[in-house]
Amino acid sequence: MLKNKIYNYITLELIKSFILILFSLSLIAWTVRAVNFLDLIVDSGYSTSTYFAYSLLSLTNIMTKFIPLSFLLALLLIIIKLDRQNELLVLWTSGVAKSQITKLFFLISLFIFLIYIIFSTIITPTALNKSRNLIKQSGVDTVTNLIKPNAFSDAFKGLTFYVGEKEDNIVKNIFIKDDSNNLNTLLPENTSSKNKTVIAERGVINKNKVILERGVIQSYEKNNTVKIIQFNKTLLNFENLDNRVIKDVKIQETSTIKILSCLKNHYFDNIPDEFIKNCPKNNIAIVIETFSRRILMPLYIPLVSILISFMLVYTKNKKTKILNRYIFFLLSFILLVLSELLVRYSGISYVGFYTYLLTPFVLLPILYLILINKFWKELK
Repeated sequence: MLKNKIYNYITLELIKSFILILFSLSLIAWTVRAVNFLDLIVDSGYSTSTYFAYSLLSLTNIMTKFIPLSFLLALLLIIIKLDRQNELLVLWTSGVAKSQITKLFFLISLFIFLIYIIFSTIITPTALNKSRNLIKQSGVDTVTNLIKPNAFSDAFKGLTFYVGEKEDNIVKNIFIKDDSNNLNTLLPENTSSKNKTVIAERGVINKNKVILERGVIQSYEKNNTVKIIQFNKTLLNFENLDNRVIKDVKIQETSTIKILSCLKNHYFDNIPDEFIKNCPKNNIAIVIETFSRRILMPLYIPLVSILISFMLVYTKNKKTKILNRYIFFLLSFILLVLSELLVRYSGISYVGFYTYLLTPFVLLPILYLILINKFWKELK
């Protein structure tokens, strides 16, 4: 009964520390990334609500990346806390074996492993995919920030903007170059225009529309003639124009089911990459890397729990104890860094993939046997 209370206490403290560290690190990283996302408003003209929604949906991706490090820090803090308060000494004198604490850490690591799998395979891809769809479906809210005086703006594909003066929502001396027929509604339907140039004396910006006054539209036709249309007032609507924000779904935003289907078609059905839907053409390596990151990387979390448990090994010298803490924390941290670096090479070759896959399965029993042997020597 007493042992169960001890195990519950350690588990609760460890989980609390893990959650606190995870949210703290994620919040700091998310704040930095959210600042970078301000370009959606400043340079791309999206609304504030779109910006906040897009930023919040990216939080799950940040949290997923910090799960292994947060677990490592939580383990380190709980061991140091129990040691400083002499609670470890109480545990050993009350008959709790160090191997049992190691097993407890390992079981908790399996729980963290499960959390990582759920986030990496389901929650994060779904959230990132929704964020990309949000960008696709949300039109430009205002072009006020996109139009700057005495500067060329190419926020929209195939469209170059220049204004000589700007005061609030009033712009003057406007020059617009259209190379992609974005402004085809300004000309008759039977036009064969290759590109257009719009010059106007004055314009009024109204959210995602610009009312141009007193100007001309010059269109260069396919028969190498120039058509000129004068106007007193005309309306430019930027709502449906394609800005330069990437809207194609990236591989990290693809669902895990599609990733597995892609690998199945490539390796088991021998379908050429260029004929496999939802897969990067002629680049199966990035698909394997994504699979390794989602499924194989969390295998290193239980390995960290065993490695950090070496801090429980008894040492008489206080300086040696502190040194051991630094050593095993550093080794655990290096292991996580290497797992992050080597996952990038898992898709390059079979050797890289199987090395990344088998490393935790090989090291885990070896380190566990070494650790148990050290505990046994202490008892002896």
